[in-house]
Amino acid sequence: MRTVRNVHERQVAAPAEVVGALLDRISSTDDPLSPSPVWPPIRFDRPLGVGADGGHGFVRYSVGAYDPGRSIRFDFTSPSNGFHSLTTEPVDPGSCRVRHVLEQQQGLKSGLLWTLVIRPLHDTMIEELLDNIERAATPGALTRPHRWSRRARFLHSLVRDRPKATAVPAGAALAHQAFPVPDFADACAIPLDPGMPRDPHAWRDVLSFEVTASAPNELLLGEDAGHLDFRASVLIADDKVTLTTVVKTHNWRGRLYFAVVRRLHPPIARRMLRRAHRRLAFAAPPAPLRAQTPAQ
Repeated sequence: MRTVRNVHERQVAAPAEVVGALLDRISSTDDPLSPSPVWPPIRFDRPLGVGADGGHGFVRYSVGAYDPGRSIRFDFTSPSNGFHSLTTEPVDPGSCRVRHVLEQQQGLKSGLLWTLVIRPLHDTMIEELLDNIERAATPGALTRPHRWSRRARFLHSLVRDRPKATAVPAGAALAHQAFPVPDFADACAIPLDPGMPRDPHAWRDVLSFEVTASAPNELLLGEDAGHLDFRASVLIADDKVTLTTVVKTHNWRGRLYFAVVRRLHPPIARRMLRRAHRRLAFAAPPAPLRAQTPAQ
């Protein structure tokens, strides 16, 4: 076993009490620091305090110690061990130092996983969290946000949430009305993290089909052809986006064509939705900038 200690720190041109107040809002509904939606939001089963249990994505931990306005220690949930912590300490009346520390005992297998996969992702996420601290505490002062390495982008693409097959939602009214009796219908869905667009029209460009109908929370896209017609519904509901496809064939050519395509369609649809989801997540403004933008 070896002890891994990973430290990130940054001096912020704001008083320690200002940054401490931001730390106290971690995991709240108006959390200004979690670098979501590119990363899963930090969430707990209760307000921030000792004993609160949760984490972000597949990384699970509980609050082991909490000194409001000064420090938070998160203890990793078994079978993991160790902790990670966030602290702020004054440098002078107008600035402070923010430090994130991760400490853990690692065996050979967990050490390799940390070195090859987890550390590049961890380092990137923590630097983006520190970027958000600067954005929130000193608006306009962050001129050089952290830049992702190619390795981090590649690894992030592997661990990012993937859409899952689901039943065609009852709320997808435009999809249900598209054809009286469709010859094929399926759907896949993926959760929407904080900061993701809730307007289905935001998904129009990344899905690249013509709009045929729209509703407040649903957009219907599609194309007509001599052999078949198809519609793709984008529904935003229950903090997730659902892509529903319905198809109507017109003749033997359409039935033959779709007999082949229907085997390829589900993974293609899931890949299309995942690509759109990731693209919009990266395009979303960071939490502090979203807070500065007036609601439309």
